[in-house]
Amino acid sequence: MAERLWSKGLPLDERLHRFTVGEDPLTDLALLPYDAEASAAHARMLGETGLLPEAEAKALVAQLRILKEAACKGQLVIAQEQEDGHTALEAALTEALGDTGKRVHLGRSRNDQVMVALRLLMRDQLLELGVAATQLAHAFVALATRYEASPLPGYTHLRRAMPSTWGQWGAAFAEGLLEDLEALPSLWQRLDRCPLGAAAGFGVPLPLDRARTAELLAFSRVQSSPIDVMNSRGRHELAVLAWIVSMAGTLEKALWDLSLYSTQEFGFVTLPDAFTTGSSIMPQKRNPDAVELARARCRELRGLSALLAHLAGGLPSSYHRDLQFLKKPFLEALVKGRELLDVCSRLLPGLELREVACQLACTDDLYAAQEAYRLVAEQGIPFRDAYKAVAGQIQSGSFHPNRNFSANTHLGSANRLGLAETSAALAATETWIQTRREQLQTATERLFAWTL
Repeated sequence: MAERLWSKGLPLDERLHRFTVGEDPLTDLALLPYDAEASAAHARMLGETGLLPEAEAKALVAQLRILKEAACKGQLVIAQEQEDGHTALEAALTEALGDTGKRVHLGRSRNDQVMVALRLLMRDQLLELGVAATQLAHAFVALATRYEASPLPGYTHLRRAMPSTWGQWGAAFAEGLLEDLEALPSLWQRLDRCPLGAAAGFGVPLPLDRARTAELLAFSRVQSSPIDVMNSRGRHELAVLAWIVSMAGTLEKALWDLSLYSTQEFGFVTLPDAFTTGSSIMPQKRNPDAVELARARCRELRGLSALLAHLAGGLPSSYHRDLQFLKKPFLEALVKGRELLDVCSRLLPGLELREVACQLACTDDLYAAQEAYRLVAEQGIPFRDAYKAVAGQIQSGSFHPNRNFSANTHLGSANRLGLAETSAALAATETWIQTRREQLQTATERLFAWTL
């Protein structure tokens, strides 16, 4: 049995042990590649500063590269008795390198070890989610371009309000996602500080070169306060989830619309067969399960974010074991957020509009406001008088609007969607993401190039 990192030879109640370990042997598998990379940076810093013999530090870096590759392939497991990924990693190093493997923990704690692994994982996941969100925004732009002038009633209070188009509908959700993508660099900056060296939250009595560790891991700076490192546990996870939940809030409205517009009563759009299922009792039914489950996923993500807020809140400063429970819902939310973006990206290209039904739904009353503006433009009467005149025509049944009148030329209107501007902004986001990816890849290659 692997020795626990904290063991002092005292007896342990095994049921208590199982309770405290919880699901970490499974949850930590997602963190293992990042734990290995951070451990390599730490070992290299120890070697470069003379805190470890250079030969031993290089042996550790070389072995950690092997372990990272194994973890990425799912070949590195965490035994129940090992408790967590940190123990599994150190055990694997000790098995391969003997006493040298035991030296990797010098100058750190499992507290800052998990913090940096989470920080590295969050950086990668932000880029992956950013790519997925950009692809989805492009899918909305493509839909808006394809059906730019296709009519669609605009609704307020779920009542017909004004004429709109499917182009305007698609452009709205592309811009909503773009707004969240524009927040990505600021969120990245929050995470762009290295927590290693904080140890248990108060530093260590060693001349660590924390700036060098940060550089090796492609962080632009050190998170200097060890106490704040511990206090930030949960804070950054919640910031990432708030970003995901914001995108989900945008998508929830699109999914609601598609669910409503694809009913027989509306009949504006047909969902692709691959995204519907049949009823077990009614032969005629095709149910919008994918749309409904994606809509529910938006609320599920809010729930996971709320769970994190409850777990992270109500604690004094520094580290507390309560924080262990943050990992599972956070990692779950990352996976489910990505699934939501991917499913929506696959759904949009398969939508088929029923343009005749959309045209029939654009009845004269939708053009009431437009007619009032026509009277203002052509007759010069005050808008309030024009409003009353049109209202009177509607009440008397004599309302026959001039549908050809259109002064909708401002940016964002049905006649000027701004799709080129949105596409250009999305391209800039893609460039930013690619630059960050290349920086991380270069740093990883340089880190592991330091071997015997």
